[in-house]
Amino acid sequence: MPTPTDLPLYIVKESPIHGRGVFAREDIPPGTRIIEYTGERISSDESARRAEAGGGPINHTFFFSLEDGSLIDGGSGGNDARWINHACEPNCEAYEEDGKVFIYSLHHIDAGEELNYNYALIYEARHTPAVKRAFACYCGAPSCTGVMLAPKRRSRKPAKSDAHSAT
Repeated sequence: MPTPTDLPLYIVKESPIHGRGVFAREDIPPGTRIIEYTGERISSDESARRAEAGGGPINHTFFFSLEDGSLIDGGSGGNDARWINHACEPNCEAYEEDGKVFIYSLHHIDAGEELNYNYALIYEARHTPAVKRAFACYCGAPSCTGVMLAPKRRSRKPAKSDAHSAT
């Protein structure tokens, strides 16, 4: 039988936010490394193929993008980290360290509290109402943006003047 120190800091169960979720088994201090996000390492092209084969928009998966352009597919050989839900006011953050991704607590997390981080998903195509529905956020935070998508970068065009020249 495992001792309490052998048990992970979290448990997976149904989430009131979305599907499954990951919850603190015990109080977690700030700055604690909670879990590594694992899965099969794949190329960007392979992620696009898998997303298309799955019938969903690219990035609406268990894919985690890495700095070198590759991705971790948590849906293929992944662990419980793939069940951590998105939140607009997260209590955790994902950090890449030497090509691996670890989830750390941002502040004290009480036992029983759901773990979450801000996905800030990059979706290059137009953010249509249908896309926003596909990536809807239900975190319930006061500052909830309503989507798990990172804001689109706006182009910086010079403002046109409405002033008329005097003659």
